[in-house]
Amino acid sequence: MASNMTCSAGDLAQLLGPNVTNSAGAAAFICSQFHIAANNFTATQYAVDNTYLLFSAYLVFSMQLGFAMLCAGSVRAKNTMNIMLTNVLDAAAGGLFYYLFGFAFAFGTPSNGFIGKHNFGLKAFPSFSFDYSYFLYQWAFAIAAAGITSGSIAERTQFVAYLIYSSFLTGFVYPVVSHWFWSVDGWASATRRHGDLLFGSGVIDFAGSGVVHMVGGIAGLWGALIEGPRIGRYHHSGRSIALRGHSASLVVLGTFLLWFGWYGFNPGSFNKILSAYTDAPVYYGQWSAIGRTAVTTTLAGCTAALTTLFCKRILSGHWNVTDVCNGLLGGFAAITAGCSVVEPWAAIVCGFVASLVLIGCNKLAEIFKFDDPLEAAQLHGGCGTWGVIFTALFATEKYVGEVYPGKPGRPYGLFMGGGGKLLAAHLIQVLVIIGWVSATMGPLFFVLHKLKLLRISAEDEMAGMDLTRHGGFAYIYHDDDDESQRPGTFRLGKIEPTSTTPGANA
Repeated sequence: MASNMTCSAGDLAQLLGPNVTNSAGAAAFICSQFHIAANNFTATQYAVDNTYLLFSAYLVFSMQLGFAMLCAGSVRAKNTMNIMLTNVLDAAAGGLFYYLFGFAFAFGTPSNGFIGKHNFGLKAFPSFSFDYSYFLYQWAFAIAAAGITSGSIAERTQFVAYLIYSSFLTGFVYPVVSHWFWSVDGWASATRRHGDLLFGSGVIDFAGSGVVHMVGGIAGLWGALIEGPRIGRYHHSGRSIALRGHSASLVVLGTFLLWFGWYGFNPGSFNKILSAYTDAPVYYGQWSAIGRTAVTTTLAGCTAALTTLFCKRILSGHWNVTDVCNGLLGGFAAITAGCSVVEPWAAIVCGFVASLVLIGCNKLAEIFKFDDPLEAAQLHGGCGTWGVIFTALFATEKYVGEVYPGKPGRPYGLFMGGGGKLLAAHLIQVLVIIGWVSATMGPLFFVLHKLKLLRISAEDEMAGMDLTRHGGFAYIYHDDDDESQRPGTFRLGKIEPTSTTPGANA
């Protein structure tokens, strides 16, 4: 904007005309003042954009409080202090390791298509490419991915395992994926600076259905699989036993906090707000696209919540607030990839299907005896995958051209007439994220398991981690419905039949 404003003393002198005394000197003076004003306009533009990005970073960081409340309400009271502490450590350990390594691996430029190699420890900051506000925003994203994983392995994981996986995920695994799809050097990035774009389009994962949600969900999937289910989660006969969280109030509070933070997560991913679109009406610029992104985010979440409400009512016969909250978050996770490039009506389709995907994934988890206390792997992994595919189907030509300018004829959504190239790129994204996270986080959890650093003892799990690992309970509680507390013998993941165990003789 302001950087493109120029003033020519010669041209201005001609406009002033011969009737102005010393027109050349007057023109030179006016132009000297003009350059000062132009520089002030440029500084103002940077200040406004950085303020917007910092505010978005604060919103995304507030999601950590949402994760903490959601996790606390979704576990049994005897593990409340443990899950709260792990959420704090995700942010703290993630901050240090993302500072030392993660940001450089993700965005250190110039680099190759696989991994960044500059700016370790924020060396050479700020620069023409990055300011501190950008680092803070990306760090908030990195710890969000780690927070997703912590929910999948809650109530049975050793404290040291949290520290190890969180540091590895935020310092290496997640940054590499974000480099692939978000860096200007990434091999599949839609903003790739040098070389050809993947299938002529690159991957349009605007705010991270794949980069953030799939990474966190798949990491949690491997952790929960290798650990096995919580004690009492499945009866010896194979019957599923619900180990319900102790506070629906905390679940709802966490959900609303996450909803609020998502307005920094999705609209904030524009990184700046003071940009006008070329050949567009004066009232239409990036600020309008930011508003549209907030609307699509809202509609997807609302639709997923209502769809889940009625589907679960049909399936279970209850109006369950926890299920509705998970459905809402599933809709948000799905719309995150395409929030900036789809029409509002398409966001409703996204949310509706995301709800069905979540319900289907939960059914599969029950069939395969997979135990995830927060449904994090199903919600973020399953709905995140749908979000990646959804974007490739419904991205519009106009919005793709606005958000990713400079390449006329860029492929867009298959259902919107844009052909199948974008879909092909997004299918590759799904496969490489699954492969990369499985190849890195899977072996890490397996090694921790073999070294007996992953899962706590059965006795500690029965008593509760707050008492055995953290010196006392968060507050007085009664887990009368906790089947793992009933008399009888037990082994990991299952209740053995006894005369006092409900259903033992069934």
